[in-house]
Amino acid sequence: MTGLRIAAPDGGMVDDLPPIQRWLNRILALPIGLQNAIFDEYLALVEARVDAARQAGTLDLGVETIPVESFEILSGTLLRTDRVSGATTHLLGIEIARALRPLPLERLDAFHGIGDKHHRCLRNARSGRVALLVPARSLLTDEGERIRRHELIRPLKRTYLTDEALTESSWEDMGDAAFRAAWTEEVAEAGASLKRERLYLATGLLLPVWDKLPAEHVRVSRIAASDGRSLIGREVPVAFVADLCQALGIEGRQALPVGEVVTAVLQSGRPQDIAGPDDLMLKRSLVNGSQRLELTGWSAARLDWYKAQGCFTEIIRYKTRLFVPTDGAAQIIERLAVR
Repeated sequence: MTGLRIAAPDGGMVDDLPPIQRWLNRILALPIGLQNAIFDEYLALVEARVDAARQAGTLDLGVETIPVESFEILSGTLLRTDRVSGATTHLLGIEIARALRPLPLERLDAFHGIGDKHHRCLRNARSGRVALLVPARSLLTDEGERIRRHELIRPLKRTYLTDEALTESSWEDMGDAAFRAAWTEEVAEAGASLKRERLYLATGLLLPVWDKLPAEHVRVSRIAASDGRSLIGREVPVAFVADLCQALGIEGRQALPVGEVVTAVLQSGRPQDIAGPDDLMLKRSLVNGSQRLELTGWSAARLDWYKAQGCFTEIIRYKTRLFVPTDGAAQIIERLAVR
């Protein structure tokens, strides 16, 4: 391997890198402590990239087992039948019920330390939920600039925020005592309920249709119920169901329930058509720093009717735009879809 060259944005070459052997030899000639620091930083960058891929849904973990209390098959669509073997490929709509396993306060305190000076106890001003903010691995841009990140630890999940996203969010500082009480209350609430989710699973002979499945989301899952039943297949996000059916020539045989259109738009950001008397489309729009559900294709003559169903308007840059409140959006979309 000879030297590598880095291309500058203007097309020129700004640096000549040494061969990989020389680079490794130089590292091995350093003191052990400095070697460890270099490799720790390298592993930190790898972990940050893995976390980013996991958040984006593009991390390939192989077959992932999802333990559930129970599952129910709500719908099934035949996607393909092999002409030679007769093997079939189906798209199953499944509702799963999972027991929530929140993080107890004692484990949170033991692993991260609530009173640590580098950690912050936060409460969301909108939802009232609490979270512990701890430093996370930084990311590097293609230009070598460091992006500082924070890990937001909540009883049921973990998310990552950049400095900019944290500043624009609704998270506010709170006292340690109030944080402990609120965390304990959320853990007790989550432990006493089941979380029901609906997902789509492509099962059966998958290899012939693998290239038709969404490349943005690669996850093969085994749904294992407590009664011993199981299903294995590749998950298909709800926003891509219509595209998958269209790619396989079965458009119109698998339509999303109206209530799932909202979930599809919020999760993927992909616009979705709303079946109804008007050619409406629901999309996700960033307005004043927050994500909203916006309707396009609406008729000005029916504007009062849209408002009567729960929609609201706002004039932005001298143009009237129609939005759907996030809370109760599914019920409003149901009314808009009535013919």
